[in-house]
Amino acid sequence: MSQVATGTMVRVSDVRKSYGRDGAAVHALRGVSFDVPRGELVALKGRSGSGKTTLLNIVGGLDTPDTGRVEVDGRDLAELDEDGLLALRRDRVGFVFQSFGLIPILTAAENVGVPMRLRRAAPREREERVELLLALVGLADHAAQRPGELSGGQQQRVAVARALANDPALLIADEPTGQLDAETGHSVMELLRAVVRSERVTALVATHDTTLLDLADRVLELRDGEIAEE
Repeated sequence: MSQVATGTMVRVSDVRKSYGRDGAAVHALRGVSFDVPRGELVALKGRSGSGKTTLLNIVGGLDTPDTGRVEVDGRDLAELDEDGLLALRRDRVGFVFQSFGLIPILTAAENVGVPMRLRRAAPREREERVELLLALVGLADHAAQRPGELSGGQQQRVAVARALANDPALLIADEPTGQLDAETGHSVMELLRAVVRSERVTALVATHDTTLLDLADRVLELRDGEIAEE
């Protein structure tokens, strides 16, 4: 049995990615390699423009590397066609973005339920899961409120609940505290830490906030397109 199947959620091997051509090319990733064990919260840090978002997009199947290999939950992403990648993103990977990405006209509960609607989950199953997740993120009393009626921290908590809707194996968060003040950002990171433990998911979180790194099991730093582990 492979290591990926027994204990590794993400394996990135010698991944390279460049944008542009010839002398104008920008080398975002230069032979990046690392593993993320199942059940860990791994923080990815680096300066703005260091390639963190590029790396997360590649791991999440939103972008493809020029060369190298990426395995997620035992699957080699290069072997998946577009339908396979879509199924992976829908069923096995949850995404949390800096901009929250909530639908303004929907309530918090409706926003959390969107991924389950796309999966055509039964209404009863969807309602029970939404109720459970809103309670998990501390927003049970805000189910009927729309994003504009919630604070930034509350909106990000809704986004975390939505990312967990389809019970993913991997949670990818790109600067999830970037638009929040320090105290609120810390509470969101503590929530992600708690979610990893209670939901038994694996999390890969990009952050530039060094005060949040102590909540991670491990920290990886991107320097000049390469990984340096702390």
